[in-house]
Amino acid sequence: MDKLLLTVTDVKNYIYCPRVVYYHYFLPIRPATFKMEEGKRAGERTEELEERRSLRAYGLRDGERHFNIDLQSSRLALIGKLDMAITQRHEVIPVEFKNTYSRPGLNHKYQLTAYALLCEEHFQKPARRGFIYLIPTKKPVEIPFTPETRRFTVQLLNRIRRMLDREQIPPPTRSRGRCRDCEFRRWCWDLD
Repeated sequence: MDKLLLTVTDVKNYIYCPRVVYYHYFLPIRPATFKMEEGKRAGERTEELEERRSLRAYGLRDGERHFNIDLQSSRLALIGKLDMAITQRHEVIPVEFKNTYSRPGLNHKYQLTAYALLCEEHFQKPARRGFIYLIPTKKPVEIPFTPETRRFTVQLLNRIRRMLDREQIPPPTRSRGRCRDCEFRRWCWDLD
């Protein structure tokens, strides 16, 4: 039996709130929020600027940038579109642009780790670290990829597939502040 094809965004969303992934697959619509649209525009502007910048902000002297890379792995049954990858002779470094002042959350860490797994297959080079580039502050935050984060990311893919296979709505996030701006809030009948 073939595995259900998941997206890297599913990994990020599942950690943020598993219901977002559930609704994404089982509701016929995907509402867009202002924050989502603004994040997309900010990412596009950052890409334009990034093409002209040096790699010094990443602590690198050299490397080649690749933008908006469509990545896929049949082994992992996973796809995604990475904002940027920096390739060096012996390494590939995934970079995700985020329109936030906040430090990257666990959802961003595992999203980036999923991209690292895809980049390794695509570029045939190891990914030892990646960066979350905070657009408002123009600061990259380095994220190391450990054996534990890699294993956990693969486990997350299996958890997501089990949830979707069972078609049973998961519990909401424990961080109820996240619900305030959620595009699926109106479908969560058990939230106050």
